[in-house]
Amino acid sequence: MQATTLSFDNMHKHGDLFPNMLRARHSTFIDRKKWQLPEADGMEYDQYDTPASRWVCVHEFGEILAGVRLTPTTARCGIYSYMIRDAQLGLLEAIPSNLLWEEAPVAPHVWESSRVFVARAVPSRQRLRVQVALISEMVNSARSLGATSLLGIIPEHSPRLARRTGIDCVPAGPVLDFEDNRSVCVKINLAQKLH
Repeated sequence: MQATTLSFDNMHKHGDLFPNMLRARHSTFIDRKKWQLPEADGMEYDQYDTPASRWVCVHEFGEILAGVRLTPTTARCGIYSYMIRDAQLGLLEAIPSNLLWEEAPVAPHVWESSRVFVARAVPSRQRLRVQVALISEMVNSARSLGATSLLGIIPEHSPRLARRTGIDCVPAGPVLDFEDNRSVCVKINLAQKLH
């Protein structure tokens, strides 16, 4: 099992890893969860998949096991910035605007974590190992990009997993019902070491 962080600068060195990750996102978010998202050629993408973002993939023998997108909160692409802020500003219909208790930050040391998934094909006995590999690479990549914290939307009970994997994760907004899930916006402190 490997964990790789992709960027527009390095994706050419990793063969089909990037399109395969977009296909795995399609399988997770469009096929399984039935989210209404942009798609082309069996790949899911959106306005936040720009050169400013990074994509962390856990993979083995060419198969995508898990992934997450990292986007700087300073990103801009047309009217869009990053998903949580754009939701708060009312630019996204699918995500409630009251997802944060405070104004969404715009700072070089704060990045957003989005489109987090573990592929359905990952056996339950292997899921924790895959999640730990994904979180470890996500944290290392975010730190290397200058991030001291991440914002993300996760299922309501996921902070328990965060504690099991040694990350400092606290709610940054209320628990909300959307996309057929109870989810919460969280802040992940990257200052502490992973256990």
